[in-house]
Amino acid sequence: MSLPVIEVENLSKKFVISHEVQEKYSSLRDTIAKQFSQITRLKKSKQQSFEEFYALHDINFQVHQGDRVGIIGRNGAGKSTLLKILSRITEPSNGRVKIRGRVASLLEVGTGFHPELTGRENIFLNGAILGMSRTEIRTKFDEIVDFAEIEKFLDTPVKRYSSGMYVRLAFAVAAHLEPEILVVDEVLAVGDSQFQKKCLGKMEDVSKNQGRTVLFVSHNMGVVSQLCKTAILLNKGSIVYSGNADGAIQQYLNLNMTGQTYLSDDDSKDFYIKSAEVLDTNGNICNNFVTSSKIVFKFRLNKKIKNSHVKLSCTIQSKTGDYLTTFVEELDNWFSEEFGSREFQVEYAPSILSPNSYAFRLAIFVPNGIIYDLVEMICPFSIIDEGTSMAAFEGSHYGYFFSNYSFVALDEAKKVS
Repeated sequence: MSLPVIEVENLSKKFVISHEVQEKYSSLRDTIAKQFSQITRLKKSKQQSFEEFYALHDINFQVHQGDRVGIIGRNGAGKSTLLKILSRITEPSNGRVKIRGRVASLLEVGTGFHPELTGRENIFLNGAILGMSRTEIRTKFDEIVDFAEIEKFLDTPVKRYSSGMYVRLAFAVAAHLEPEILVVDEVLAVGDSQFQKKCLGKMEDVSKNQGRTVLFVSHNMGVVSQLCKTAILLNKGSIVYSGNADGAIQQYLNLNMTGQTYLSDDDSKDFYIKSAEVLDTNGNICNNFVTSSKIVFKFRLNKKIKNSHVKLSCTIQSKTGDYLTTFVEELDNWFSEEFGSREFQVEYAPSILSPNSYAFRLAIFVPNGIIYDLVEMICPFSIIDEGTSMAAFEGSHYGYFFSNYSFVALDEAKKVS
């Protein structure tokens, strides 16, 4: 067997986080004395404490030529940190990574592009970074431009490109300049659905027909299942599963389908989902409903930026992560310019969902632009049959929705004795 193209051994990445120490309660006398003493000092020093945080801890795996590997996990699991180490953007704290071949990375919008250069110039710049000659780049140039669909703006500085144009060109360059290893983060979600489909087809082609290796990060389990044969599931910086993609996806869903409420303490984001819970009509947290029950979904959003055409999508997911029904709301209509936090409530009518297990997905985003926050498979709940005509089939998969219908015979009526 040939040597693996990626070998990761005992890999760890440590960050040091500083915290300001809150001062203890002071009496009025202490406060007056402190104010007086500060008159004689030019600068007030603040006490700080430091905490070690492991984004990755003791990671080990191998990837072989031609593999299409999904890297999945919840937000903060360590996926992006791992890709940055594999792409040589950041160094590990411990362990080692051995890579055999050239790596092309697409980790965020505009990765590797110089904003002052044109699209044409950036194609040659990226090729040079990958170690390709101008002759090699020229042979692929027309394919790249055609794939990216930006011929009209080829000689425009990329700083004037929309985020969608950035991604189209960046992916086209990364996929066509023949790296042995292609690393793609969630950034493809910025593109439209047609372009995403085109990219997935290209990644499958370069792996199957050209023998190149693909590492792919996504929260969309359907896409991971479609593209990847194997997957690595990360949780809190450690590998909890490595193997068959379908097995990893099931573990991921089981990992997420825990707890009746969702709560985030990540205050580093500009716009994020703080909390979420499913309630009954009396306002009690609930995760089991009968078919005739109304379902109430309540969540709080925190905002630290000015209004900028940000939207919210709210989706009901099946127990396997499929998207069943979605609505999109313009958040600028609900937040004032500087409003920091607001709670929302969605009510779903009774007798719509059939008996089965479900969960919610929330995303805060700018269309074809920034994804501020995204959580999937949160606040799981179940619908229980309370005695409908379908009760005899409960436990089998007979769909997710009840629908109104009429059932008539079209031939000549016959008397039934």
